[in-house]
Amino acid sequence: MKRPHLLAVEGGAEAVAPLVETLAAAGHRVGWLDLTAAAEAPPELAEASRLPLLRAVAVGAGRSVAVKRRRGAPVLDDLLREHFLGCRLVLVRGASELPRLSRDGDLWRVDPGAGKSRSRTAEELARDLRRPRPW
Repeated sequence: MKRPHLLAVEGGAEAVAPLVETLAAAGHRVGWLDLTAAAEAPPELAEASRLPLLRAVAVGAGRSVAVKRRRGAPVLDDLLREHFLGCRLVLVRGASELPRLSRDGDLWRVDPGAGKSRSRTAEELARDLRRPRPW
């Protein structure tokens, strides 16, 4: 599996909506992983997840919700493999060890650390995502 590029974000998905729309229009699949949210399951799925099932899934209204019992802390590579196959970029809320994405006026600043931050337009980011090491 080719691992997607990862960027840490702060705030909600609405803060990155313009960027995600531009990336989707350029043909990139983008995922959102929130490590800070309480993972509350709908009551029917919560009940099913108490059984020794591999996974409980509800589908309807244009989306699906999956519940899987887990032991221990989440493992990022496992989450990427299970949920983000085919994504070019995954935006991760609640991760401090990843390069950070932030808004810089009309531009997007990517800070990979070591003082190497750059600001780019959404279109430039879309182009850069096609490279193996965009930041």
